Amino acid sequence: MDLQHQGYRANKPRARAAPPTADSILFDDTSSAALNNQGYYTPVYNMAGPSNDMQGGAVPNNVFTDPMANAAMMYGSTLANQGKDIVNKEISRFMSVNKLKYFFAVDTRYVLKKLMILMFPYTHQDWEVRYHRDAPLTPRQDVNAPDLYIPTMAFITYILLAGMALGIQKRFSPEVLGLCASTALVWVIIEVLLMLLSLYLLTVHSDLSTFDLIAYSGYKYVGMIFTVLCGLLFGSDGYYVALAWSSCALMFFIVRSLKMKILPSLSSDSIGTGPSAKHQFRLYITVATALFQPIVIYWLTSHLVR
Repeated sequence: MDLQHQGYRANKPRARAAPPTADSILFDDTSSAALNNQGYYTPVYNMAGPSNDMQGGAVPNNVFTDPMANAAMMYGSTLANQGKDIVNKEISRFMSVNKLKYFFAVDTRYVLKKLMILMFPYTHQDWEVRYHRDAPLTPRQDVNAPDLYIPTMAFITYILLAGMALGIQKRFSPEVLGLCASTALVWVIIEVLLMLLSLYLLTVHSDLSTFDLIAYSGYKYVGMIFTVLCGLLFGSDGYYVALAWSSCALMFFIVRSLKMKILPSLSSDSIGTGPSAKHQFRLYITVATALFQPIVIYWLTSHLVR
């Protein structure tokens, strides 16, 4: 009995070193190595929480190696490319990106010379737009070519100047500034639509595009900036002097520029009118467009100077 008791006591510390479990009593655990190789079991992190692989780390690998998933991804990318082509085709129907780039092909020299012509057009002699292989030269190559860079920058500057003028008069608010910007934009749209409608109804053929009309209509913002600045610096007297100067300069610029753009109709025989009638229609459109500029300038700047 003493020997058995001593033997039992000798084996007891070994039992404490490894707590018995159901698996260790019945058989040796040989699945841990296989599970580790598959990435589903990591003994070191079992006490801290689930491993990264248990949280879905192995799922993306299975997805990318799945043939069905690859086929679905290829089909989705094909649909996306087809949708992109359709959108680009629809946009090209209304607006050519390459043609739009032409109106922003400017440099510093062109901008300075164009601003001088807009403010002092009386000294400019050659108003003819130059062509190369039946295509007009870019604005940086021809100062008479219309551009959209100056109208865009002038529009933004006009909005900022209007906000400053309203702030000086303590009348600034986001709503008033937004109304000023939207009104200036709507007037340009109305002017371009009226111009297109007049050319269509009078069947006057010309090489004027919609972008050309937007450019010529947007040049008024340069005179508006000059008018508002003079009004802020010199009061109402300076405002009206600047308004008269910028209006006359812009009207002269519009008449000389459109005179080179609007051409006699080639289908005059279809409506029974002669070349003299077409020449009168062209003159009426040019003069009406020029006379419309001072009205818009005064309407968009008079409330900014008090």
